[in-house]
Amino acid sequence: MNEGSAEQAGDKGVQRGGGLTTGEVARRLGVAPTTIRSWDRRYGLGPTEHTGGRHRRWTAGDVARLERMCALTATGLPPAEAARLAIGEAGADVAPPSKRRTATAGPPRRVAGGRSRAGSGLRLGDARQECRGVARAALRLDAAALDGLLEAAIAEHGLVAAWTEVIMPTLQAVGRKWESSGERYIEVEHFLSWHVSGALRRHTPPVVADLPGATTVLACVPAENHTLPLEALTAALAEAGLPVRMFGGALPVESLVAAVRRTGPAVVGLWAQSRATASRPLAQHVAAIEWGVRGARRKPVVLTLGPGWAGQTAPGLPRPPGLAEAVAVVASVVRG
Repeated sequence: MNEGSAEQAGDKGVQRGGGLTTGEVARRLGVAPTTIRSWDRRYGLGPTEHTGGRHRRWTAGDVARLERMCALTATGLPPAEAARLAIGEAGADVAPPSKRRTATAGPPRRVAGGRSRAGSGLRLGDARQECRGVARAALRLDAAALDGLLEAAIAEHGLVAAWTEVIMPTLQAVGRKWESSGERYIEVEHFLSWHVSGALRRHTPPVVADLPGATTVLACVPAENHTLPLEALTAALAEAGLPVRMFGGALPVESLVAAVRRTGPAVVGLWAQSRATASRPLAQHVAAIEWGVRGARRKPVVLTLGPGWAGQTAPGLPRPPGLAEAVAVVASVVRG
């Protein structure tokens, strides 16, 4: 039997069994089957019926309970509390007595170091509650929930605050997660970054018309491809009514110089994520580029942006520590 016919046979078996398999439910909810089994084992959110020995079938009520669990955890609610509410809203008689005891048997099991295994597994510390919701949606690879949470954070807090207090802490936590887990969770970081990029673009106002000597040029240094912070700065500058031109990742030196000469910017922002890509001679070279008519030549202010510039700064090369500070420096230069 080929793969297609096997899948069709499986679907018919689900229909005959009067419920859905764990795999089918996982595909419907967009979560991993292991997540569903974990919720069953730890919180009592398992199926109410078993057929054919160990075969498990999920009824419409079971699936509705899991959908509620997903919705609650997406808001940042701890899984144990979300499970209690999901079971309570469905009615205490939905889960078998043994399952109800599992769901209310006390605090979640802890691992070495005292961290609860019931959470997202990301070390978010005292971050905003929204961070936990964004993190859980990213770990579940739940695109709809993630977009909704990012949109809500930007709408409520504003772009700069949402980036600083919600998005960046979550991105950093995800980065730490995969760095400490070998090759695992890289897909989560890429997934989260992609959706953050989309949210930033949706909230970037139309580009402000260039004014002579008032434009900001943003680019990653050669060999640097981490563009997301510059995308946030692009959106924030546009929101502040400041003209900006974004050139993205790994811009070659010759192209960077050509862009500066052609645009005559007031400010050039160079992003370097690591010390291996940051280059003080490059920043100084860009800062020395002159443009304008003879007798009224001007030079750009070069901002060294990103952690790669730590220890590489020099007089005349400001290094604003965050997004709000970078916007303030650009506004000061352009409007001053």
